[in-house]
Amino acid sequence: MRTLLGKIRHTLALPARLPAAARSERRADRRGLPAVDPGPDAVIHACAAWLGAAQDHSSSNDGGVARDYSLLTGWSSSYPETTGYIIPTMIALARRTDDEELHGRARRMLDWCVAIQFAEGGFQGGKIDSTPRVPVTFNTGQILLGLAAGVQAYGAAYADAMHRAARWLRDSQDADGCWRRHPTPFASAGDKAYETHVAWGLFEADRVAPGLGYGAAGLRQVDWALGKQWANGWFASNCLDNPLLPLSHTIGYVLRGLLEAHRFAARADLLDAAARTGAGVAGAVAADGYLPGRLGPDFQPGAGYACLTGSAQNAHCLFLLYQRTGERRYLDAARRLNGYVRRTVATSGPAHVRGGVKGSFPVDGDYGGWAYLNWAAKFCIDANLLELELRDA
Repeated sequence: MRTLLGKIRHTLALPARLPAAARSERRADRRGLPAVDPGPDAVIHACAAWLGAAQDHSSSNDGGVARDYSLLTGWSSSYPETTGYIIPTMIALARRTDDEELHGRARRMLDWCVAIQFAEGGFQGGKIDSTPRVPVTFNTGQILLGLAAGVQAYGAAYADAMHRAARWLRDSQDADGCWRRHPTPFASAGDKAYETHVAWGLFEADRVAPGLGYGAAGLRQVDWALGKQWANGWFASNCLDNPLLPLSHTIGYVLRGLLEAHRFAARADLLDAAARTGAGVAGAVAADGYLPGRLGPDFQPGAGYACLTGSAQNAHCLFLLYQRTGERRYLDAARRLNGYVRRTVATSGPAHVRGGVKGSFPVDGDYGGWAYLNWAAKFCIDANLLELELRDA
């Protein structure tokens, strides 16, 4: 993501005259949300094809997945962090459809991640051609998710890389559970509660290789993050650039980390904490599924656009909360969120648009403006796969 701040906005200044495609997309979005919901199956298929195109057309041509397709500049170079957590989604799709091509894509992503790993175990922030090229806690945790999935799916070929990443995270943690030694150079300084999503990577590594302290390190971070949670479920120190108005994206990160910590440790306090945050998010979802791209301390709107990545992430989390609590409000809000995102996804047209999920709706919003983002497509697939699972159960 350039690491993280690059998810919000490109550093490129807008051209004096926008390209025709960008002008057209802005006009369409300002007319409002399309009326037609293509449905989960069609959107999963389209988003999967878009991720394949992003791998094939990455400007660095290395097996990783292009960060985005920009309506201003075209396909970008590969993005290590998000390629890492696209891997489990690609494996899940391959298994669901018995598709060897998708398995092959996952293997190429894994092989590329192994090839770019630093000797000490960490992974860089930003795109593959970003500078400075230094190991970053958050990015390493996201790639660890892919490496652990690779070991589970394809065996020991990825075990050494997984262990090196997990050990690096475990051993670079401060005593209170927070990671401070290897921050991203691409986001604002300060502690980050959303690194519960890094802890999730350690939980997955612990499932593959228990007894090495990976999961315990993850739980230390989650317990530290709980100290940032307010009584109403909102988290301080939980944004890339504006702690008082965190993105729905980073709220989705912290919430998923809590849910994965509960799945790992079966502690009731972790589910209670997740439920408080989930209730705040669910209460902010409008009848049509719109979720503001930023949410203030009372979960009040803090932006005039939807961060589609955050909407999909939070949909997935609310489905998980419904599975664990049986509370219908989570299911209803998750379905509305998914429906909103699906209505923004084209299921026909050129390959760089078909199945792409924009950073913002409208397209010129502050988060990933003017671009279709690879992690947005990944989270859209995940949320819709879970919706289908619940529908078919």
